[in-house]
Amino acid sequence: MTARLVGLSGLAGLLLTAAVFALAWPVFTRMRNQRIWYQHVEDPYLHDHTDLALVALCALPLFLLLLGTGSAALQAVCSRAVAAGSRASPEGEPSDRSVPSDPSDRPDPSVPSDPSDRPDRSRAVAVARLRPVLAVYALRALIVWPLPVLAEAVANSLTGPQLDTDQQFLERGSWLYALVAASPAAALFAAVLLRLALGLAPAAAAGGLGPLTALRRSWSLVRTRTGAVRVLALALPLAALTAGLVRLVVQLALPLRPLVRGLLEEATGNFFAAYYAGILAPVVVGLLAAAAVVLPVSCTAFAVLHERLRSSRASGGG
Repeated sequence: MTARLVGLSGLAGLLLTAAVFALAWPVFTRMRNQRIWYQHVEDPYLHDHTDLALVALCALPLFLLLLGTGSAALQAVCSRAVAAGSRASPEGEPSDRSVPSDPSDRPDPSVPSDPSDRPDRSRAVAVARLRPVLAVYALRALIVWPLPVLAEAVANSLTGPQLDTDQQFLERGSWLYALVAASPAAALFAAVLLRLALGLAPAAAAGGLGPLTALRRSWSLVRTRTGAVRVLALALPLAALTAGLVRLVVQLALPLRPLVRGLLEEATGNFFAAYYAGILAPVVVGLLAAAAVVLPVSCTAFAVLHERLRSSRASGGG
């Protein structure tokens, strides 16, 4: 199931990227025509990235939605595996399943006990558990990231290069100017800490809790000294692994850049579309490889950590 989810999400991401390139084709065509005109009049041409940046900004919510859906589905699968393992006996032998401990595992008298119905029931349970995990991702993003974005916008409006005049409100070199200029970094640090405090919420939602309850559960588990240390000890190696793997795979995939550029330019005759596709090709390969390797490990690890912290608190040990 993990391999299937990662493969389908990667394929959907590639198709979405191709669709964005198709929608942005008029921009590439205008850039090509402007280049031809400037070459005709023998003037240097420096193309403007503004239109492409707007296209990328408009497409960003679609990519975030795809990433959230794939991550939520993967978290649900990994959490189900962890929950199944936690129902085993301490010695590692499966516990007696004659009386299911989970009410959702008890057979419904109204449903025929045909083994062929089990895949449909499992799929329905997976879909039902996917919705609260998606809601957790959305709520967590709304809680965590508006602060650094707002701080960056305010700092840029007060200290940006467009205000570098004698009449600007904050004098360059003053303590207030330095404080405002450093506020985005401080806000980002606070957002990262808040993101870590809510890091167990998807696993809690995949276990059956509602979105708000899952966020509160994560906050209550991580704010303790034991929970904070364990989450930090888990998140830092995973972040380092992700960054290192992305960089390594991108470097190994750099030969794709001239290959993709040459093939696309030969097929379409558009230099700029081929140029940007060549730039993106190694990055896409690096992101897909990192997602395939790190996301299953991350989702499973956070699900295990959530289960252990919850069990420790229930038994009075933390």
